[in-house]
Amino acid sequence: MKPRRPESSAVPGSRLSRLLRFGSLASGVAGGMLAEGVRQLAQGKRPAFSDLLLTPGNAQRVAEQLSQLRGAAMKVGQLLSMDAGDLLPSELSDILSRLRSDAHPMPMSQLVAVLDESWGKGWEGRFERFSFTPLAAASIGQVHAAKSKDGQRLAIKVQYPGVRESISSDVDNVAALLRMSGLLPPGMDVTALLQEAKSQLQNEADYLKEAQHLERFHELLADSPDFLVPRGYAEFSKPNILVMSFADGAALESLEHAPQAERDRIVTLLFGLLLREVFEFQCVQTDPNFANYLYQQDTGKIVLLDFGATRLYSRNSTEAFRKLLVAGLHEDRAAITEAALEVGYFQHETLTRHRLLLTDLIAQACEPLRYQGAYDFAMSDLAGRLRDAGWQLGADRDFWHTPPVDVLFLHRKVGGLYLLASKLKARVDVRCLFEPYVV
Repeated sequence: MKPRRPESSAVPGSRLSRLLRFGSLASGVAGGMLAEGVRQLAQGKRPAFSDLLLTPGNAQRVAEQLSQLRGAAMKVGQLLSMDAGDLLPSELSDILSRLRSDAHPMPMSQLVAVLDESWGKGWEGRFERFSFTPLAAASIGQVHAAKSKDGQRLAIKVQYPGVRESISSDVDNVAALLRMSGLLPPGMDVTALLQEAKSQLQNEADYLKEAQHLERFHELLADSPDFLVPRGYAEFSKPNILVMSFADGAALESLEHAPQAERDRIVTLLFGLLLREVFEFQCVQTDPNFANYLYQQDTGKIVLLDFGATRLYSRNSTEAFRKLLVAGLHEDRAAITEAALEVGYFQHETLTRHRLLLTDLIAQACEPLRYQGAYDFAMSDLAGRLRDAGWQLGADRDFWHTPPVDVLFLHRKVGGLYLLASKLKARVDVRCLFEPYVV
């Protein structure tokens, strides 16, 4: 049975209309909490605040509203759905996980208006065929299939109107909702982090920048037998329209029941690619969304689709990461502490007890590196242990220190791969993949 495709809905383009949506969402969540509180009190229970907030009804409201708002609002919701993981009840995680690939597409009238404004009237004459029904709709834009005059199959990503202009206010509004919900500690200063989130989302919303990253990876992996990067068409692309060659493939999440060897190979290739991105390319696609990959079973190639969240890393920073992983490989706690300071996990004035806790956390995270042979992610509780330790550390008001943003984005990519490896029940010889970078 095919999953239901969301009905089209116009993207709220103005700041006022988006603010009103946020107000409606907040009042809806509050109403849901009140109703749930009355229900539990009638049953003789004394519900906690978190029990009232994290109900399936409220999760449904949040997912539905963010998927209609799209843009930065939905992007932050995606981050929450992936990062919360086991912290949320399974029914809530399932609802929020829709945000990773289930946005509402634009109605045709709004789509045509965007294309007319960007390409000018009569743009249809550039193509032999253009499908107005989107192949996919995500947080910042939706993708359409087309065929050029010379017969090339194309994938065209069209950005929702108002996305770039609303990034700053959307991020601020979502942060306010998180504070209201209690998911952010009231005294925690996330100003620098929010500013970087806005900057990163502005970059992602610039499709000409993404086209440059697409071309870079296309060249870097042109001779790879394992990866396929679509070719970009600069002559058609605009800041809000990205045109690239079309690539077929199956969603990685659909391969849960593929043969074990096939699942192992896919995840091994992605871990190996990440190591190359960090230590060879100094250029990392940091968005771990599963929808950014397809798998071609006939060719055995993994298709890489989205390069909006690509970040460049200096040789100094990647060398510090390498030292940290080598120290983790050998479980050398003194070297872990030294490298963690160089990377920026803590500062010279960080309390000794926090250094010890963080060193232990990093040592745990390097567990797959130390394992001899293929590490079985399906049988591992590593993600849960790391999450618990991280929350314990973060709950200590004295430790509130935000690592450099480059570190955080790299964390997201590694965490996403761990999540994918667990979902596909993959076994990966991580140590073998890393060994070429040890010396």
